[in-house]
Amino acid sequence: MNELVKVKGNEVFTDSLIIAEGIKRKHDSITKAIKRYGSDLNELGKVGLSVRASESGQSQNVYILNETQSVFLLTLMDNSPKVIDFKKKLAIEFVAMRRFILEKQSAEWQQSRLTGKQIRRDETDIILIKLIPLAEKQGSKNAGKLYLSYSKLVNTVLGINTGERDNLPSAYIDAIRFLENAISNIISIEVDKGTEYHEIYQICKAKCSIIKELAFLPSIKLIGA
Repeated sequence: MNELVKVKGNEVFTDSLIIAEGIKRKHDSITKAIKRYGSDLNELGKVGLSVRASESGQSQNVYILNETQSVFLLTLMDNSPKVIDFKKKLAIEFVAMRRFILEKQSAEWQQSRLTGKQIRRDETDIILIKLIPLAEKQGSKNAGKLYLSYSKLVNTVLGINTGERDNLPSAYIDAIRFLENAISNIISIEVDKGTEYHEIYQICKAKCSIIKELAFLPSIKLIGA
């Protein structure tokens, strides 16, 4: 199952597809219940609507529900073991996401992200000043692409997609900062030794993987942008 709860800005929500999958019901049965109790649900906030392609390729209406609306809707369902289990998981996810939103708003998170960006600039300078000249000297025709290679390296090691760094919990912000600082130091040391530039990348990759395993990072839960 995909993540049960999504975040947009400071709003936390789920949708009718997630609920249908979670309680093992047909999506149509969930949307019918939403329509039947639409006036009640709208008293708890405006019900959102998204048009998406179904598995058959046809368009389908997917309803966006906040936490209160989701709880109300699920009270209308029978309390089978599957429904009870899903209610519990959904409640846990809503609480966790609200905590992440508060975390991102904290001064500590903001400062950590700013520090991480400075370390990233320092890493970029090391690549420009030391690694690219070495790679060109060793015959590389695409040394300028090393910036991208090392950016992707940290993301790949941590399982982060492009564009997600500003929406990560503190544990991952700190891990990124630590890894990029380590990469800068490794590059500097290995360039001074004259290590072949491909080998430098492999050394960084191996050591970053070890550091990641030792960090015991929790599964990623993105904070809303």
